[in-house]
Amino acid sequence: MITLKTIIVDDEPDSIELLKIELTTHCPQVAVAGTYTNSTKAVNDIEKLQPDLLFLDIEMPGMNGFEMLEKILHLNFSIIFITAYNQYALKAFRFNALDYLVKPIDSIDLIEAVAKAEKKMKPTAAQLNLVQRQLRGELPNKIAIQGNNGITFIDLNEIVYVEASNNYSRLLLTDKKLFTISKTLKDVQEVLEESHFLRVHRQYIINLNRVKQFSRNEGILTMDNGDHIPVARNQKERLVEKYGWL
Repeated sequence: MITLKTIIVDDEPDSIELLKIELTTHCPQVAVAGTYTNSTKAVNDIEKLQPDLLFLDIEMPGMNGFEMLEKILHLNFSIIFITAYNQYALKAFRFNALDYLVKPIDSIDLIEAVAKAEKKMKPTAAQLNLVQRQLRGELPNKIAIQGNNGITFIDLNEIVYVEASNNYSRLLLTDKKLFTISKTLKDVQEVLEESHFLRVHRQYIINLNRVKQFSRNEGILTMDNGDHIPVARNQKERLVEKYGWL
């Protein structure tokens, strides 16, 4: 089970205690690392503690929840807003909040919100496992390409993406070289699927390490060489889960 290092920020001590009781009762994967009634103090400690999950009230004296977030958006954590007011929901989700819970917090809603944070963490664990396997030599670092002049060994991370071309596949490399091989994209997928590659479209397999930007609304990836790759609708969530982002 994944442990979520968690911080709670709320100017009402009673609300903090109630939330802690709910978390202890219903969400054993949550480990509360700190609670704060002062948002300024919380900002300083969040930088040090590097939490996985933040429960954050919105209306607080001195610095409200949104103002506080502006100071720590460079950090990587999930946000669940907890508030007595529902009029801030739209603004909350502009901060990529996982959920927005209105007090008094319903236990089922809390369990579901924490489950979202846990799910977001899982791809990171999977990626760590992949790196460990590579370090142990269980996964290849290169792919062999048969050509007219013999076999060429290509470092996997030099592949930006693979594009289908009828019954052939074209590998585009970081140095702009293009290799055409007599394998279908499905064949290539079987070779690369355990490494840092993902088939995002019936025409494309991409190197996850070479993605620069993802426009989720348009379903377009920008690779680090500037090329744009479409993402199939049914692959968007899988792509997001691979990174644990958005």
